[in-house]
Amino acid sequence: MKGVILAAGKGTRLYPVTRHIAKPLLPIAGRLTLDYAFEQLKGMGITEVCVVVGENENAIREALGDGSEYGVELHYSRQIEPKGLAHAVGFAKDFVGDDSFVLYLGDAVYDRSLAEFAKKFEESGCANLNLVMWVEDPRRFGVANLEGDRIVKLVEKPQEPESNYAMAGMYIFGPQIWSVLPDLQPSARGEYEITDAIQTLVDRGEDVRAGIYEGNWFDTGTLDSYLETTAFLLNSQSLMGHEVALNAPIGSSVVIGDRAIVNAGLIEDSAILPGAKVNVNGTIRHCLLAGTVNHDGDLENAIFWGDERN
Repeated sequence: MKGVILAAGKGTRLYPVTRHIAKPLLPIAGRLTLDYAFEQLKGMGITEVCVVVGENENAIREALGDGSEYGVELHYSRQIEPKGLAHAVGFAKDFVGDDSFVLYLGDAVYDRSLAEFAKKFEESGCANLNLVMWVEDPRRFGVANLEGDRIVKLVEKPQEPESNYAMAGMYIFGPQIWSVLPDLQPSARGEYEITDAIQTLVDRGEDVRAGIYEGNWFDTGTLDSYLETTAFLLNSQSLMGHEVALNAPIGSSVVIGDRAIVNAGLIEDSAILPGAKVNVNGTIRHCLLAGTVNHDGDLENAIFWGDERN
């Protein structure tokens, strides 16, 4: 079994920081976001991995190299333009060949091993197994209708969900998926949806199953979720990198990257990226900061790259 990580997104919800640092390379609790994906794949016995990249290709190649530092053998494939998850996975076809593979979203973080789901896929002989999770409000997700552990229907972001099981960012496919992709049509939002590809497998009578995940799952693509994930992984601790010059009291859930210089009245529930120079005459709370940041007064609920702010 091989691994495919989708990491071509521009990270627009984390602008302006992701204009300068590719989202998969942002540090979470002192580790690159993609390092958590590598850890999960290795836990499934997978060490040969393809990262599907986009405009961020050069930055990701430079940061990750051949993958040996992370215990994996890395390959790269370039998605020419963003047209959805099903479009992106097609660029890994030559890498995967006739093998089965895990499709992993590069901004997903889980607090439990996913190895049991790879084992279930192999033992069942199914064409596709998808991680699903019970959520209170599934309208923001692809939603799976189940009969036992079999998926019988998928709906992308339904206004009136028939199920509370949301697709949770990890999919395992056999080679049957490659016969589906050429026939897909763009959705109403102009993208080739992975849920449509899986629904086609269902419609063709293939064995499509769900693996119910009961741990914590984070999508790190927004400021709120990025900081929530950091806080969870730190377990309300603070983490500072090497050669940090700090003149500020530290509250809970704080990450300060290597060689950062920070002056502030208080820092809590925030991440300051490596090399940042931060001078805030007040409290830094619920922020993601990079570059040179000078601010008079409290700084809250902000993403900052120097003078650029979201």
